[in-house]
Amino acid sequence: MGKDRYDVVIVGGGSAGCALAHRLSADPSTSVLVLEAGRTDRFDPLIHAPGALPFPIGNPLYDWRYESEPEPAMGGRRVYHARGKVLGGSSSINGMIFQRGNPMDYQRWAADPGMETWDYAHCLPYFKRMESLVMPDGQVGADAWRGGSGPLRLERSPATNPLFSAFFESAEQAGYPLTDDVNGYRQEGFGRFDRNIVKGVRMSAARAYLHPVMGRPNLTVETFAHATKVRFQGTRAVGVEYFRAGRRHEYVGAGEVVLCGGAINSPQLLQLSGIGNPEHLRPLGVEMVHDLPGVGENLQDHLEVYIQYASLQPVSIVEGLKWRNRPLVGLEWLFRRTGTAASNHFEGGGFCRSNEDVEWPNLMFHFLPIAIRYDGSPPAGQDKYAHGYQVHIGPMYADTRGWVRISSTDARQKPRMLFNYLSTPNDRREWVEAVRVARSILNQAAFAPFNGGELSPGPSVETDEEILDWVREDAETALHPSCTAKMGTDDLSVVDPTSMRVHGTEGLRVVDASVFPYITNGNIYAPVMMVAEKTADLISGRTPLPPADVPFYRHHGGSPLYPPGDRRNDVTDHVVEEQS
Repeated sequence: MGKDRYDVVIVGGGSAGCALAHRLSADPSTSVLVLEAGRTDRFDPLIHAPGALPFPIGNPLYDWRYESEPEPAMGGRRVYHARGKVLGGSSSINGMIFQRGNPMDYQRWAADPGMETWDYAHCLPYFKRMESLVMPDGQVGADAWRGGSGPLRLERSPATNPLFSAFFESAEQAGYPLTDDVNGYRQEGFGRFDRNIVKGVRMSAARAYLHPVMGRPNLTVETFAHATKVRFQGTRAVGVEYFRAGRRHEYVGAGEVVLCGGAINSPQLLQLSGIGNPEHLRPLGVEMVHDLPGVGENLQDHLEVYIQYASLQPVSIVEGLKWRNRPLVGLEWLFRRTGTAASNHFEGGGFCRSNEDVEWPNLMFHFLPIAIRYDGSPPAGQDKYAHGYQVHIGPMYADTRGWVRISSTDARQKPRMLFNYLSTPNDRREWVEAVRVARSILNQAAFAPFNGGELSPGPSVETDEEILDWVREDAETALHPSCTAKMGTDDLSVVDPTSMRVHGTEGLRVVDASVFPYITNGNIYAPVMMVAEKTADLISGRTPLPPADVPFYRHHGGSPLYPPGDRRNDVTDHVVEEQS
């Protein structure tokens, strides 16, 4: 350690922590320390080769390897949850899919009392500030909705495999529109996705934000530093206790402590530090600092299934998995950054509504030109190297709510967590709709040259109850835990939305997916980075970026989110057509 006190101590060198470290250390008078429990991400093909994304998951060198409590509505199954335990956090092991969420997600956030500055107009400038979007032709994609000069470089996926063309055409045949940019004016529809990949290499938060500024003398990054407790004087945070390399217990003083551990680790550390519900903490012997019952509550996530089909034509990417081809795949990536390992292969998908009750898309599709699970296993009863394709599908706005709670005062013991998947009638209804919508797309005429039949769940799964039984047995998390230390002003809120300070404390903030009041309708990495960018201005005292009053698409007929007469209800310019 170079110092025993820093102006800002960031707990967690993951997505949000990397962005905050970059922005806050830009002021040379501000000393910043980042404590990361995992290892460094320095050159490692399992991190930086996009096609290697399945390998870190489940590996204790990269993954916290969490698991839910037995889920009551899923037959008592425990659901595995991978979270990044490495510099860059989950951005170093995720699927590299960049989705902002729908503009209406942020209108929903802003509809809660005290959340007015979190509407789409206020969030969009920070989405733009963080990104540089490059199109397949090499042109920068900056416009009224997209950024072109931020540290986080993105690529628009090429989606040149013929299976993607069939998928997009089939979506149109099923009655769904195409869209040029799911992160731009119109999210609703199907098209090519943006990805956190640049010239065949993963663009994690660490690579985008942290490594370019590691030479700053006022920035220190410590890996293998597992925070165990925030230390307080009264209700003011004054430092952090942590294990160094799992053994020596150390302490560092702080002018400000910012928790960036994510939706599982941040509420865990708050509870270990005496902030949470006394009914849960006092029986464990935790000394209370502040009674805040919302800590660890409101847990939300996306569940997903794979609907898999056999391909009649040998056009999938399965050839790259064969052992005889793997050395060539690896060498091509190492020396040219091209080939099968240079893509995440989630190059296209879409968003649609499963029923007319929802006002903006409640389903997200990821299309993959291969039939395989994350662990590398093929559909049941199928040859591992048979050609196929699949969609990942699931509802985006489940009304289920779970929790994260410590069961021990030992920070090395994993917290308990329960998601309550499939526990409400509306969630179960939308799951049946999701599977039926996916099948309607995958069985259109455009897929006829490729459609070798549904492999999973298979034609024997047809009734509503059969579909739900299959989902209970087969669904996996989409790895988007969030909302466990939510922004707001109600009794279950944890963080002040105007400052990101933990209610009832001083010198302590939370900045990560846990502060979302509601989950967004896509992958959550992009919203996390936006929150970090916006919070960097709040912490630094800089004037916030002015709101961007640009139009966005909204399906016609949605009910107002704001009081009558509020201009934010005026979506006349945003509506381009009414969809059936």
